[in-house]
Amino acid sequence: MTGRLIVCPTPIGNMEDMTERGRRVLEEADLIAAEDTRHTLGLLNHFGIKTPMISCHRYNEQERADLILEKLREGMTVALVSDAGTPAISDPGEILVRRCRQEGIPVTALPGACAFVTALSMSGMNSRRFVFEGFLPAGGKERRERLAALSKEERTVIFYEAPHHLHKTLADLLEALGDREIALGRELTKRYEEMLIMRLSAAVSYYQEKEPRGEYVLILQGADPLVLAREEKKRWEGMSLTEHMALYSDLPAKEAMKQVAKDRGVSKRDVYNGLLKEES
Repeated sequence: MTGRLIVCPTPIGNMEDMTERGRRVLEEADLIAAEDTRHTLGLLNHFGIKTPMISCHRYNEQERADLILEKLREGMTVALVSDAGTPAISDPGEILVRRCRQEGIPVTALPGACAFVTALSMSGMNSRRFVFEGFLPAGGKERRERLAALSKEERTVIFYEAPHHLHKTLADLLEALGDREIALGRELTKRYEEMLIMRLSAAVSYYQEKEPRGEYVLILQGADPLVLAREEKKRWEGMSLTEHMALYSDLPAKEAMKQVAKDRGVSKRDVYNGLLKEES
């Protein structure tokens, strides 16, 4: 009989946040796949759990998945945990879960601790529509392109960041996205939990004077659609209709004209007449 994989969240800082169901699953599982077995051992010892473990982290997840799948095919129940929070959410686990799904091995997940949900709920930032980015690319072209794309994101944007990268990330966000409001959650659920809400420029100045400590959740205000519209209009005003049409050179002329008219908020006839004037 095929076993099953259980995605099991663990506390992000306060042991009391481990659910009764989570404790039972870890106790009754045949095997625990842990991001760091040494770290998880502290959790198991705290609750008196003796279940055997195997490591499954981002550097060995692909090969470990083969071994864990063998155990699951034999009928074992495997609990998947990360160091803190919910596995596969900016933590190892995604590969293993996907492999199980591909092979038809049952997967279930328990509700529980997740740092970005905790931070968002206590920040007061707009939570009706948001996007979770996790960690930004470390640098180079990929980071620049990601920030450029996010500059037009109207939803609240959530990031994770390590303390030693915090100042650079805040400065990059300020440069690429402008001086928006940001909430910075630190040491969530722990004794020295902190939530700071300020403008990005103020956050950059603040952490020039104060050393960042602990893991951070950054919750950034989305782009103002009115500001985006003004910037877009200004962009088109500085461009001739011929240049604007060239942006859609891969489209048939009528479709390109339709898109240009939409961009500029005018009729296709206005675009057509304007192009004739530019050509004359």
